[in-house]
Amino acid sequence: MAGVTSPKVHMGTITGAEGRALYAKNPVILIPVGSHEDQGPHAPMGDYLLAEKIAELTALRAMSLGTPTVVAPVLPYGGDDFFAPMIGGICLSKDTATAVMREMLAALHRNKLTRIIFINGHGGNAGPITEVTREVYKRTRQVIPSLYLWKIAYGLLVKNLGAAGAAAVSGHGADPLTSIGMHLFPDMIRTDMIPEGKPLKREATLDLPFISLGALSFEGHEIGAPHEYDDVYNLGVAKGDPRLCKPETGALLVEQLVDIGARFAALYASKTS
Repeated sequence: MAGVTSPKVHMGTITGAEGRALYAKNPVILIPVGSHEDQGPHAPMGDYLLAEKIAELTALRAMSLGTPTVVAPVLPYGGDDFFAPMIGGICLSKDTATAVMREMLAALHRNKLTRIIFINGHGGNAGPITEVTREVYKRTRQVIPSLYLWKIAYGLLVKNLGAAGAAAVSGHGADPLTSIGMHLFPDMIRTDMIPEGKPLKREATLDLPFISLGALSFEGHEIGAPHEYDDVYNLGVAKGDPRLCKPETGALLVEQLVDIGARFAALYASKTS
């Protein structure tokens, strides 16, 4: 599956004449959104590449099931959350990310393209997606769903590896992204730079230990507090051990994500107009 490609599911490569014929049928449009941030010393910073590729494979699968589906140009810059300290990283403010997504939807709706699904590959995009899709729903009652790939994939890791196996490998800079990257873009993963997994840093903020991004522990209770990823993570890696990541795991996850996405696109098309 890793080598499959078809430019004719990408809106950017569909010609004007082809588009006029295709878009008159109101196909499902997948909008991949990702980020450009630290994914560990071994992985490409552009995790938007994974969201875009999974969207492409999902569109191909949906087409094979009889659901006309295309992929919009990827939005590569994620909404700002915890990762701005990384040199070379590029992110958008939440307001800008929301405005861009809002205007993307408006441009499609202007021409009566209404079957839209966000394929999300970044936690910082969840808020903007929720805001713009709620705006559309309140105004038109139209449902624009989103598939947060990595949230789904974390659940699939438990199914595929068991609870203990998933806990050992799950986390930023490890799985699901590293195994998926090993499968989809093996030449881009620097296996010689894969670090060992380490616990979250224990340096104190307010003399309290970190739990995770945006959270501290106070007498065993979770307290929200601002900080950035490199206050907690080790070289962009959190909790999971990236040395346990495997292309076989990535292949299984991609197959499952594509299957879920394609079947959902078919359902969505059948329930909308």
